[in-house]
Amino acid sequence: MIADLVLPLITVGLAELGDKTQLSVLLLASRTRNHRELFVGVMMGFLVVDGAAVLIGSSVAEFLPISVLKPLSGIIFVIFGLLMLRQKDESSESQAYSKNPLLSGLTMILLTEWGDKTQIAAGLYAIDYNPVMVLAGTMAALAVNTVIAVYLGRFILTRIKKNVVGRVAGIAFILIGLFFFLV
Repeated sequence: MIADLVLPLITVGLAELGDKTQLSVLLLASRTRNHRELFVGVMMGFLVVDGAAVLIGSSVAEFLPISVLKPLSGIIFVIFGLLMLRQKDESSESQAYSKNPLLSGLTMILLTEWGDKTQIAAGLYAIDYNPVMVLAGTMAALAVNTVIAVYLGRFILTRIKKNVVGRVAGIAFILIGLFFFLV
């Protein structure tokens, strides 16, 4: 029973460290002051995505083929990046990711995590282990990584000019989006 929790906790936690998702959360966190809402949105997204993986095991790709998901994810990242680069008034909270961090975090996870290695891992673990414990271990790992990313983003927000962060974040999102088309 303990392996049902610990195995996904360790493997998902390690797999997400430095992953595009953690980087994306860090970048979103550096663009907003409402970090709690961002955290809640990201975790809601993970619960839906990884909950679905646990529920339907490894058959997610049958319903949503990876060949469709990767380009869609790439497009979403490029759009977020372009929006960040396009923002003129850095003190303005006019962009969707600044105005509603909960919705931004939720949307980012929902649109980009389908077919991700950690989602597939959660689905595969659910085949052999207790699905509730697998989901608990997976969510715990993702929560720890999300907290790290949010606090790193918060630190960056207080130390570096917002327009510099915005440009770097925009370019990073575009590069991550383009990466989806190469892999």
